[in-house]
Amino acid sequence: MGTPWRTRDGRFSPFKLAVFLALFLPALWLVFRAFGGAGGLGPRPYMEAIHRSGDWAVRLWLISLALTPFRHMLRLPALALVRRMIGVAVFAYAALHVTLYTVDLAGDLGKVASEIWLRFYLTIGFVAVLGLLALAATSTDGMLRRLGGRAWRGLHRLTYPLAALALWHFGLQSKLEVSEPMVMIGLTLWVLLLRWPAARTGWGLALSLPLVVLATAGIEAAWYAVRSGAPLTAILGANLMTGLGLRPAHWVALLVGAAILLVGLARLRPVAPVRRRRLSEVP
Repeated sequence: MGTPWRTRDGRFSPFKLAVFLALFLPALWLVFRAFGGAGGLGPRPYMEAIHRSGDWAVRLWLISLALTPFRHMLRLPALALVRRMIGVAVFAYAALHVTLYTVDLAGDLGKVASEIWLRFYLTIGFVAVLGLLALAATSTDGMLRRLGGRAWRGLHRLTYPLAALALWHFGLQSKLEVSEPMVMIGLTLWVLLLRWPAARTGWGLALSLPLVVLATAGIEAAWYAVRSGAPLTAILGANLMTGLGLRPAHWVALLVGAAILLVGLARLRPVAPVRRRRLSEVP
């Protein structure tokens, strides 16, 4: 069995090793805080750990979705080497999220099942975790061969609706403070838009920025309008103004703008020409 820091042909990859180690950092930070570091985990340590592990599952999910378009835009084929690794890490943090929730309920599986059945935000979150389990279990080359390429790709396309469920769960469990879920929704919309090749062109990137900013502001406004009954237009105006501080739409504008700038700089980098081999060099 190959190690995570080696490529398929057995070569050592410093990049894969660095990503592999980095994936443990959020969990190690939680352990550090659990033992009193950085102020600890607060008066409800299990609940804090549940939320933070879930947050990292969603963040890593966004990164995994972003790898393919950014591999093309940044001209970094090495990003494909860590896509499955990050996908498995998404499941690991989601599983930790569910495990900590079970521990918080004193390991009472009946109570856990009842809560998942009765609380809608837990139901959709649990469905997302079950979907992640299926994706993680079939992430190996052996399962790819057993299922066949077409069936395997069809199964793994479920990551998109499952990500939508996870973001919905993230927003619902956040109650009224949904700034981070809204930022994550806006960034996910942008990443999904980039899977369309035309959106990765210069004009496509330029148009994508206002589109995702307006979409983020609109989704947040609709969210608050439904939950509070406030006028949609008033909330939308507040979401686009800066008088109340930086809103999710502003953060999305800053982050997407920085990413577009990074892509523009990467495209200025000269690409090494592919060397054609002579006939005498062909084995």
